[in-house]
Amino acid sequence: MISNHMIKSRDTSVHVYSTSEIDVTDIVEFRNANKDAFMQRHQTALTYTPFFIDSVIKAINDFPLINASTDGENIKYNQNINIGVAVALPDNNLIVPVIKRSEEFNFLGLSRATSDFAHRARQGKLDPDDVKDSTFTITNPGIFGSLFGMGIINQPNISLLSIGAIHKRPVVKETQFGDVVVIRSMVYLTLAYDHRIIDGAYGTQFLSKIKQLLE
Repeated sequence: MISNHMIKSRDTSVHVYSTSEIDVTDIVEFRNANKDAFMQRHQTALTYTPFFIDSVIKAINDFPLINASTDGENIKYNQNINIGVAVALPDNNLIVPVIKRSEEFNFLGLSRATSDFAHRARQGKLDPDDVKDSTFTITNPGIFGSLFGMGIINQPNISLLSIGAIHKRPVVKETQFGDVVVIRSMVYLTLAYDHRIIDGAYGTQFLSKIKQLLE
């Protein structure tokens, strides 16, 4: 079923990709400083995933076409943002539980939802309704060390965001005293989108909005 779904997506959507490099140093430092207190207070791990989901939700508010779906030859505009988050399973398969109406969640709610889905997915305890009706998908090959990934769109979505590994790298920054080289935590985000519906300008502007929000 997974194989057929991927082949159908490849043969249906005209896949194009845009990639941005994001400075997530502030997020890394915030997480490192607060993860123990967050766990103690909320009994939930403070991971990077909710930061990315939150930025996607906010960016979709400015670029709603990204959250649309295909319905035959028609474009369906979705009222709610249902974020599918890919989870790797112990048997090397992949499943995509869906945070429905994610625009109604605050940061803590997104943290709890992603943690709960990941835990239940790896224990095989997801319900059929948990993996239905996504409008946008996020996948994270970076947790396995991949610098960036070029994913296949999850039909009937028209876009998918792939998160690469967070690495410390030397980066040139402009200051009032001139250019300096500093060590920053950087990540590549790659957006796959259906070129039948989304053109390069719209897709790249959406990705740039995510970059702005994260930084």
